[in-house]
Amino acid sequence: MSASLDIRLKRANKVYHEGEVLAGVVAIVSKEAVQHQGITLTMEGIVNLQLSSKSVGVFEAFYNSVKPIQLITSNIEVVKQGKVPGGKTEIPFEFPLHTKGNKVLYETYHGVFVNIQYTLRCDMKRSLLAKDLSKTCEFMVHCLRSLLPKFLIRGHLDATNCVITKPLTGELVVESSDVAIKSIELQLVRVETCGCAEGYARDATEIQNIQIAEGDVCHSLPIPIYMVFPRLFTCPTLETINFKVEFEVNVVIVLHDEHLITENFPLKLCRA
Repeated sequence: MSASLDIRLKRANKVYHEGEVLAGVVAIVSKEAVQHQGITLTMEGIVNLQLSSKSVGVFEAFYNSVKPIQLITSNIEVVKQGKVPGGKTEIPFEFPLHTKGNKVLYETYHGVFVNIQYTLRCDMKRSLLAKDLSKTCEFMVHCLRSLLPKFLIRGHLDATNCVITKPLTGELVVESSDVAIKSIELQLVRVETCGCAEGYARDATEIQNIQIAEGDVCHSLPIPIYMVFPRLFTCPTLETINFKVEFEVNVVIVLHDEHLITENFPLKLCRA
């Protein structure tokens, strides 16, 4: 006696947003009545990560795949233990797309080293003498972008080709902002690239972070930008066949609603 199991979502494009309800039917087709121990639906969202062999080597990448990150997991019982009549049976279901605690849903993505996937799986448990039935259906999650507050901020750096013994200077002016400003900071970042036969590894790390303004600053008032390059942690920009040392500066504006406004400027350092 053969039976088939299928999941059919009402939404043709299978695209959902957090807080919406996945609605559809579980379709069971069998020539004869099917005895079962219960039918369940399981919703799962997982991020699978794979290390790149270019940065850590082929064998390290194979053995050091990062543990999957679970975004959402939920289970509901569609039908209790019983019997499904012969022919075609459709059982409707509704499954809310809600996270628990502080979990966040990311948008569906299928990449080389990162995969974000959401699935709905239906399981029909049967007796020991009959094979359990299972069917998996992938659905897509799209994330709605939160609205950014309106703001107008202008400014300039006096130079991005900098002498390492002289400070980085410029100015910044907040013309308007719908949300009060909490802090304005300058972040100096080093970007180190190391090469080998298997590829290149590139890492950006913070050298220093200085605050140039605190609180909701006066609008239309120039704020000076002034940063001295630390002697031990900077050097002239360097590029060789095997490695590179580069520098960047980020202007970071923190709003009271915890939004971050960031602008990145690559720097070229030299010694006069």
